[in-house]
Amino acid sequence: MNIQINTGHNIQGNEALISKFSNIIESSLSRVSDHISKVEVHLKDEDGDKKGKNDKRCMIEAHLEGRKPIVVTEHADTLNMALDGAIDKLIGMIDTILGRQRDQRNNKSEQPESELKNSAE
Repeated sequence: MNIQINTGHNIQGNEALISKFSNIIESSLSRVSDHISKVEVHLKDEDGDKKGKNDKRCMIEAHLEGRKPIVVTEHADTLNMALDGAIDKLIGMIDTILGRQRDQRNNKSEQPESELKNSAE
């Protein structure tokens, strides 16, 4: 799983921040990482130098193999909180997608052969 972190012009995207957030993402997504080829993270302070509520934004785009990318966004008071919220949303979406795929495979394997032949025609 390739992780790319992008920061807005008013966020210091230093090595420590990149490393910390990469580790958080990698460990949080470890359970589903076999299905993810790339994760792009975009961090932004929407109010710039001004203080504001929920002004930190984290957008995560995850590329699942064989599917269109999944995009989630979270706003929070801190970058850490925004990242955590976005990761939670992403995991929920991935679990839903993988669960649907698993259910479809199970339903196909449970159909009698006659039904499979009829549905293929």
